[in-house]
Amino acid sequence: MKGKLYLIPTTLGNTEPLEVMPLSVKKVVEQLDYFIVENEKSARRFIKRITPTKSQPSLQLMLLDKYSDDLETKNYLDICDKGISIGLLSEAGVPAVADPGATIVKLAHQKNIQVVPLVGPSSILLAMMASGMNGQSFAFNGYLPIDKSDRKRAIKELEKRSKEKDQSQIFIETPYRNEKMLDDLRATLSPETRVCVACDITLPTEYIRTRTVQEWKQAKPDLHKRPTIFIIHK
Repeated sequence: MKGKLYLIPTTLGNTEPLEVMPLSVKKVVEQLDYFIVENEKSARRFIKRITPTKSQPSLQLMLLDKYSDDLETKNYLDICDKGISIGLLSEAGVPAVADPGATIVKLAHQKNIQVVPLVGPSSILLAMMASGMNGQSFAFNGYLPIDKSDRKRAIKELEKRSKEKDQSQIFIETPYRNEKMLDDLRATLSPETRVCVACDITLPTEYIRTRTVQEWKQAKPDLHKRPTIFIIHK
């Protein structure tokens, strides 16, 4: 039998793994020695935290980031043909969602390898759950353009799409540009459009608020370098 590809969630910050994910994740990590990871140092740290007694020298880590070569990564799952299972770790949250791991999951399906997703924290879904917006229809849009004029057009387009489809629009920003993003939302969106700002999700400093743009003009949260999800709905 072929090995399986386990999609292993990680924490969204410096929290104890078993506070935000089930024991089943720990049990799977204990069974595996082969992992595909974005960053070796942080992956080893997570594995050590969730399975303190696991032998670190036994770990076989394969790197998958924006610099990875396709010719190399296409062979990452070959070990599954020998009946050995592999874990795919995200840098934060769940693998393959706003994450380069999607390419490995696609490859697994092409090679007829069973894909097993494990339960864990997803900042996108947790923010949507807590926003009070339309959980029946929403879209994740990744990062918006950096250029100011292009970003403004993108924000207006998302607002238009939200109104036409009654669909909540989710996006993210590089943490050090969060406050600039909120400023742009205040300046660009209609006063009655609702905006959810969700940062440090699952951490002790968690901050999740949904207000109208008019109300946000009176609020000045500290979002600098804090992982943040933005959601708008008109």
